[in-house]
Amino acid sequence: MHPDMQPPVNPLPPVVWALFAAIMGVEAVLSLGSAGIIGGPGAVGWRLAALRDYGFSGIAFDWMLANGIFPWEHLLRFVTYPFVHSGFSSTLFAGVILLALGKLVGEVMGQLAVLVVFFFSAIFGAIVYGLVTDAPWLIGAFPAVYGLIGAYTFLMWQRLAGTGGQQFQAFSLIGVLMGLQLLFGIFFETGFEWVADLAGFVCGFMLSLVVVPGGWMRLRAMIQRR
Repeated sequence: MHPDMQPPVNPLPPVVWALFAAIMGVEAVLSLGSAGIIGGPGAVGWRLAALRDYGFSGIAFDWMLANGIFPWEHLLRFVTYPFVHSGFSSTLFAGVILLALGKLVGEVMGQLAVLVVFFFSAIFGAIVYGLVTDAPWLIGAFPAVYGLIGAYTFLMWQRLAGTGGQQFQAFSLIGVLMGLQLLFGIFFETGFEWVADLAGFVCGFMLSLVVVPGGWMRLRAMIQRR
């Protein structure tokens, strides 16, 4: 490409676009159905049906643990619930964070790392949510997106360590976000979704130890030294 025709900003990794398109595509169908634009009268209930069929069910999770039975239809909920949201505004907010953090993480760690962090953070967030709370449902991409925030925090933490900066500054973003959730929780009934979000953040940060370029080799060397 000619130097004068370079894009003004670096393009997003395709995997980030794919995740964003999946999240927004599902929301578009549910929103249009709720508005009566597509699907006829029955489409008004599509969002509730999507919650029931694809959301993470705390009740089903407790049943699986109690009986030692793990049907695929319920295991799939661990990776499908991030694509179902309660409304357009929460979907858009999650999508914007996904684009921003997915770009930063993908450029440094690679596209596979984005997928690993996204889905493993979603899974870990749901597991912790199911173990800690009695809430029946969990939906939305925020635990997965918070995993990307954790990966970004890890990169900042490494960068500050290399430049001699104060490493605790790397946690300023998650501190602000958790503070905002606490503030909203005081004035509004926000539930316990923050438990899954925080668990997703921790998972993303810890996974970065492995998925960052050279991370697996360093981890293996540390284990061998012990």
